[in-house]
Amino acid sequence: MDRALAPSVQTNRRRRQWLLGLGALVLAVAGWWGLRKALQPSLRRADVLTARVETGDVEAALTAAGTIIPAHEAVISSPIASTIRRVAVAVGAQVAPGQTILELDKEASQGALAKLDDEQLRNQNKNDQLRLALEGHLNDLGAQAASQAVKVRSLQSTLRDEQHLLEIGGGTAEAVRQAELNLAVARLEADRLARQLANQRRASAADVRELGYTVSMQQRSIAELAGKLRQADISSPQPGVLTWVNDNLGAAVPAGEPLARVADLSRFRVRATLSDAYAGQLHPGDPVVVRANGTDLRGTVASISPAVDKGVVTFYAQLANDHAPALRANLRADVFVITRAHPHVLRIKNGPFYQGGQEQAVFVVRGGKALRKVVRFGDSNFDYVQITSGLQAGDEVVVSDMKDHQETPELALHD
Repeated sequence: MDRALAPSVQTNRRRRQWLLGLGALVLAVAGWWGLRKALQPSLRRADVLTARVETGDVEAALTAAGTIIPAHEAVISSPIASTIRRVAVAVGAQVAPGQTILELDKEASQGALAKLDDEQLRNQNKNDQLRLALEGHLNDLGAQAASQAVKVRSLQSTLRDEQHLLEIGGGTAEAVRQAELNLAVARLEADRLARQLANQRRASAADVRELGYTVSMQQRSIAELAGKLRQADISSPQPGVLTWVNDNLGAAVPAGEPLARVADLSRFRVRATLSDAYAGQLHPGDPVVVRANGTDLRGTVASISPAVDKGVVTFYAQLANDHAPALRANLRADVFVITRAHPHVLRIKNGPFYQGGQEQAVFVVRGGKALRKVVRFGDSNFDYVQITSGLQAGDEVVVSDMKDHQETPELALHD
């Protein structure tokens, strides 16, 4: 028959069962914890960039592409249609006012000037001939008018004689009427000659003035061409640096074509382009920040081009410090047109994490984890984004691109 186990044996057996169960529970918990750690999303801290929330100013800005250009640049054009004969100065050289940069072939223009001089001499000769002819015609008419006046006075005397004879009975009424008729005809002829003489004087004066105008215009043409010939040796109108010159020797250039540019490289301004979608937010006088060679320079919008070319609008900015050492001609620069300013607000450095919306989820670093949190943003610029709610000063935020983890509530950070 079976014998009952001793109490000590039973106690040891129960203890072993409890220990085995407890060990199995510990192993199960450890396995669950390890599996959870293995399956939880994580990132290496070295693979993400973070920034602290701070208090500061945020200026909302439009971003434009800019180019540094000289504040003053003179474009020298060809005064005549000619060909390039000689280039006296190389690009990049300093030039003084009046210094010859380029010479044009003046032979054709000199021939044209000589032709104009000959035509002017012919016009002056015509003027002299016209004056002599007009004076002769006026003299003839004047002599006819004087002769007619004498004839009128003679007929007046004849009329008085006939009237006197009629009074004393020595004449006839018919003779008196004939004398009166002759006098009336003579007076009409005298009036006609006087009017013809006056008209001829006015016509002669008009002819002389017309020819005088021709002579005067020809003289202006001569002076203009002579002045252009003096300018055919292209010279600098101001001190500066020769930034460009047409050095194609023998090339034909029409009048008015640019031949050289001289720039004052001691002072600069900015030419910038912006999408026409933002043209309504751009106004003369708006403050701007120009970032060139890592240096931020303040200025204002000086002028805006009224035309839109290929979807962009061009504007020019005047710099407060237009002779800063960082400025160079044709240097590319970022231009930020300030539209609104927010002083002493919560802000964080702009980065790939910011998608441009007013509300967005970000990851806040706390205790070795990156916790997903919804944050509201305000205005932004190239450097900072304004925070209106959801974060506090001192919070550390992941500013790297986190698109792949948008729906993840928590990320583990490990070294």
